[in-house]
Amino acid sequence: MDSNINYLVRGFKMLREPGIRPFVILPLLVNVLIFGGLMTLGFELIGGGIAAILAWLPEWLSFLSWILWPLAVVLVLAIAMYSFSTLANIIAAPFNGLLAEKVEEKLTGKEVEARESFASALASFPRSIWREVQKLSYYLSFALLVLLLSFIPFISPFSGVLWFLLGAWMLSLEYCDYAMDNRGLSFKESKRRIKAARGSTLPFGIMVMAGTMVPIVNLLIMPAAVCGGTILWVEKLQSGQTTNV
Repeated sequence: MDSNINYLVRGFKMLREPGIRPFVILPLLVNVLIFGGLMTLGFELIGGGIAAILAWLPEWLSFLSWILWPLAVVLVLAIAMYSFSTLANIIAAPFNGLLAEKVEEKLTGKEVEARESFASALASFPRSIWREVQKLSYYLSFALLVLLLSFIPFISPFSGVLWFLLGAWMLSLEYCDYAMDNRGLSFKESKRRIKAARGSTLPFGIMVMAGTMVPIVNLLIMPAAVCGGTILWVEKLQSGQTTNV
């Protein structure tokens, strides 16, 4: 189990590799810009709402501003984190594929067939978007199921765990898929291999999910997870003969 958990840690270590660092810049910039933009927009909207509420309240209730602002900060963070991960992965998909390619070449010492440049990564943007749409559709089908289960009395107390595990599973699928997409494998085949190795891929996804909740770390989590998912591809998923251990 330790080696399975360490894939994300190894991914973080790869960010410092000389041949990898230039390909981390764009995914990292996407993360920072999207997160900063969503936070700024969120605070402007929430700030305007709080100002309107305080203007409506009697003066003797003005002390509520000390309660409303902390609640607003928590709300903005929660919404931003959820929106940020989804939007960042869609926009950065072509560059994440390029990063996965360079990590695989670094690990294996061999060039990936049909290797990409920054120009070709940009040109592949529509194809990458379609791949992300497939992932989103897959997620929504399970999210609906978890939502329905959340209303069942003896399951509802554990709904938070179910949502966390679904998120972890989707993140393992998200970040292990880039290397397989580079190899021309269909999304269906990608899912099959990741499911067959879920004893390795799910712990990896759990670590990524936990990392998205840690400030500062969440800005680096996307490129680190791409590196970690690619290491998983090279070591356990590439042969397609994985076992659930």
